[in-house]
Amino acid sequence: MNQKREDVRNVAIIAHVDHGKTTLVDELLKQSGVFRENQEVAERVMDSNAIERERGITILAKNTAVMYNGVKINIIDTPGHADFGGEVERVLKMVNGVILVVDAFEGPMPQTRFVLRKALELQLPVIVCINKIDRPEARPLAVVDDVLELFLELDANDEQLDCPFVFASAKNGSATTNITVKNKDMKPLFDTIIDYIPAPEGDPDVGTQLLISTIDYNEYVGRIGVGKVDNGKISVNQEVVIVNHHDPDKQKKVRVSKLYEFDGLNKVEVKEAGIGSIVAISGIADLHIGDTLCSPENVVPIPFQKISEPTIAMHFMVNDSPLAGKEGKYITSRHLRDRLFRELNTDVSLRVEETDSTDSFKVSGRGELHLSVLIENMRREGYEFAVSKAEVLYHYDEKGHKLEPIEQVFIDVPEEFAGNVIEKLGQRKGELVNMTPGNGGTTRLEFLIPSRGLIGYRGEFLTDTKGNGVMNTLFDSYGPYKGDIHYRSLGSLIAFEAGEAITYGLFNAQERGTLFIGPGEKVYAGMVIGQTGRSEDIEVNVCKTKKLTNTRSSSADEALRLSPPKILSLEQALDFIDTDELLEVTPTSLRIRKKILDHTMRKRASFQGK
Repeated sequence: MNQKREDVRNVAIIAHVDHGKTTLVDELLKQSGVFRENQEVAERVMDSNAIERERGITILAKNTAVMYNGVKINIIDTPGHADFGGEVERVLKMVNGVILVVDAFEGPMPQTRFVLRKALELQLPVIVCINKIDRPEARPLAVVDDVLELFLELDANDEQLDCPFVFASAKNGSATTNITVKNKDMKPLFDTIIDYIPAPEGDPDVGTQLLISTIDYNEYVGRIGVGKVDNGKISVNQEVVIVNHHDPDKQKKVRVSKLYEFDGLNKVEVKEAGIGSIVAISGIADLHIGDTLCSPENVVPIPFQKISEPTIAMHFMVNDSPLAGKEGKYITSRHLRDRLFRELNTDVSLRVEETDSTDSFKVSGRGELHLSVLIENMRREGYEFAVSKAEVLYHYDEKGHKLEPIEQVFIDVPEEFAGNVIEKLGQRKGELVNMTPGNGGTTRLEFLIPSRGLIGYRGEFLTDTKGNGVMNTLFDSYGPYKGDIHYRSLGSLIAFEAGEAITYGLFNAQERGTLFIGPGEKVYAGMVIGQTGRSEDIEVNVCKTKKLTNTRSSSADEALRLSPPKILSLEQALDFIDTDELLEVTPTSLRIRKKILDHTMRKRASFQGK
């Protein structure tokens, strides 16, 4: 017999990237008394990973819980980027409703559409929180209309359309249900959650059923499965069977050794948990996302949607350049293999495959951002390796036709740059499907474009729009192959010999193009040290010194003026490399190089390729 559990609410916070959902969670934590009055609290306390803090994005879904009027509210903060959409889909299975956070100026954005569609498909009730109403240019009432329009577009039912709106300024820690009434705290939002989000229900008297929705990993206890108790209860030392909806053969008996519930930002050990509780379980080694834990007498897996397939792949390989092994702590293929397979513990959207070579692994993910975050994490941990240019993963239909991933791209740019963007994306096989005037002199462009057409475009896009453009992408579908795309129109400047870059050599080289390095940097033959102004590659000797004679003094060198080199970030370097190049990644350096370092063999390979 199903029962409701009134003292619990499970809710996910969903939003477009940068609309303030993590800051909102901070405030809910503060105002529910999770922190002591005088406790120093880091801003965006939920973004625990260093990259999340620097980039101001959430990558992994986070769990937290607050108490309000005797009700425990489990809150899950989810990522807003499409690359981490795999996280959002799974998390929504744990909750009974969502809070949709929308910026009071920007209104609904592409990612808002993506996460909202997922919530509506699962029939979840939605509370709309219009955030940042303290922005000088905020237009909250117009945004309410925009949100309702989006609901209609996504075929929301009448019940979903009749959702409550809360107006908030997470930064100031205030919320109100009536925009004309000022308020000092978050109480209206708490009350709306209690009133509108249904209490979890299940049958406490049947066997245990618990779906694992996320996996955490910890060096000390190994894998930690997080999920919601759907039916029955779960207790420490209980014997359970692991089954999986998509893998009927999987049946394994295990024992629950440790059980935790969330309290504020901490995990607290508990002896048992009932229906509706979100718990973490450790001590089960072979636990995967989508597994259901059942009691032996009632073995029924809970269905869950398959995780979206990766669309893009790169090869990660052992670094074999002349400077290999000098800067990293972990450099062998075993180190690389262990680290990549360990990433699979927590990242569901990632695939790692072995290749013909023991030194190279094919790593597939949801997009360039997804893979670049992994690369950045690994270099910070002391790994040294090389990666190839990202390539898309093709599918083939029954007739053998090649299909490729197509993305929806939404671009907001000032009007004067729209023509340039349309032209550039047109060259990359993009098809303009919609063009509408936006707020404040901007234009919104909507394209359908092959995923590979976007590889390497972000950097160019920022330059073309002088940093004023906003681009968001969303996977659309697999469609027929659109033909070849010419990626880079300019060639590379390649170092001719190994040594140290010298001002005199660099001064001569800079006439040929833009340099990526400055004097004193170590180079080797076949290393890319800049970009030429022409379409073909040019080799230059940057280690060349001036011959000294009686009339030529070495101090004359100091008068040579070098333009400052263009230092590429990881994303820019991944965008820049061509198909015959690799990016060498170490904890301290990023170097671009040709796959074939030797000049003669490179020439021979290019003739054979023609």
